[in-house]
Amino acid sequence: MRVLVIEDEPGIAQFIRQGLNEAGYAVDVASDGQAGLNYALAAEYDVIVLDIMLPQMDGLQVLRQMRSRIKTPVLLLTARDTVEDRVKGLDAGADDYLFKPFAFPELLARLRALLRRPPLQLDTILQVADLEMDVANREVRRAGKSIELSPREFSLLEYLMRHPRQVLTRSQITERIWNFDFYGDSNVVDVYIGYLRRKIDNGFDRPLLHTVRGVGYRLSAEQSDG
Repeated sequence: MRVLVIEDEPGIAQFIRQGLNEAGYAVDVASDGQAGLNYALAAEYDVIVLDIMLPQMDGLQVLRQMRSRIKTPVLLLTARDTVEDRVKGLDAGADDYLFKPFAFPELLARLRALLRRPPLQLDTILQVADLEMDVANREVRRAGKSIELSPREFSLLEYLMRHPRQVLTRSQITERIWNFDFYGDSNVVDVYIGYLRRKIDNGFDRPLLHTVRGVGYRLSAEQSDG
């Protein structure tokens, strides 16, 4: 899952980035409202964490401009705990609020709740052949056997399972699972595909994760064309 954090306080931004990275999310950070809006419109994010008090353009202005073009769920961060402020934020298009200071587990729980809401995520149970993923409970099984995945492996497999039989290029995968800081000449995608292949294919009768030479990867019960 890919998250955009728009927060001008470096300490808070780093705190959120580090926690989300450790939880397996790909994170981009913008430090002012205009940059945040540019990020939000330039890439596809699963959820946006947006501070209200920002330089260049405040959070509510950013939110109103985003809502005219995208429907990505937005969690507002604010130090203002009044009914009037909450109403303004919700009317501008916010999906949820979190007041500063906050505990990171609560932030993570609220993001998970937003990611479960339709239409962003209609399916919480994904299946390809005998491989099954329970997104809500973060469980993976193949032929009834439980498979343990790291947070990044889980995110990569979820992306593949949401696009069954579709060939996904390395650039598509890196943009979705990593972030704008990722260097495209790295072999990190191939490394993580290797991790996944060992966990979901080794020991089973037929492979599901296929390499399409010169293009990318696909998850399918059918044999690879390349």
